[in-house]
Amino acid sequence: MKVVIIGIGLIGGSIALDIKRLHPNAEIAGIDNREEHLDRALELGLIDCKTTVETLNEADWVIVSVPVNTAVKLLPEVLDRIGDQTIVMDVGSTKNPICEAVQNHPKRRNFIAMHPIAGTEFSGPQAAVPGLFQDKTNIICEVEKTAFLLQEKALSLLVSMGMRIRYMEPKSHDRHIAYVSHLSHISAFMLGKTVIEKEKNERDIFDMAGSGFESTVRLAKSSPAMWTPIFQQNKTQVVETLEEYIANLVHFKELLQNDDYEAIFNEMESVNKIREILNGIGIKK
Repeated sequence: MKVVIIGIGLIGGSIALDIKRLHPNAEIAGIDNREEHLDRALELGLIDCKTTVETLNEADWVIVSVPVNTAVKLLPEVLDRIGDQTIVMDVGSTKNPICEAVQNHPKRRNFIAMHPIAGTEFSGPQAAVPGLFQDKTNIICEVEKTAFLLQEKALSLLVSMGMRIRYMEPKSHDRHIAYVSHLSHISAFMLGKTVIEKEKNERDIFDMAGSGFESTVRLAKSSPAMWTPIFQQNKTQVVETLEEYIANLVHFKELLQNDDYEAIFNEMESVNKIREILNGIGIKK
């Protein structure tokens, strides 16, 4: 089992750890545009060796785990170089631009467009953790365009990692993920910005920051190099979600200005039902 992982960060590195656990004899090679990432991945045992795109024709699996703006340019080249039975998977947080980039490629049948909804706010090979994907949802788009035997092989590996598989059209994926992921990150970044700007004048503000602030702003530690391209590729959907979010914030501010605390209570109580929704999909809150 020869695996090449392009992009040895949190997701790529965690996939490597799971493959090594499930297939101890697998040979995992790494490609990354940062030499220090490859060196660190070797030290941590995430990969067995470094390689280049020239060797992709020898791979059984190619995992593309790079920022989405890089993925749309890189994937056609990857497909150009692979063998007829190689499986190529990407893990990007936007799917429509990626699917469009490979839709007419002669080896589109070898490609699986997926988004494992798992991760942390940390990045780089040192952020990789075993079991990251256990009980996590993995969205697969346009599965019907992948050769059936390659589908079966890929799904077997993904399920063995503990992933729950769901199928979705790329545009639907990008619309839904804008609400439950992209908006969350923007909120965290802007909350962090607001507090940092205030902290310039009030040095004690962080002494008062408790677990609520920490959990809310946690995503603001995420990599801008990864998230800027995501916002760029999903701009239309993200702008739509921001407009709705901002309207809700303005409404809340108006209720507060008007001393309408009964309405504020009712607003918050109605949103409390999100606890039941999150518990229903296995998210602990």
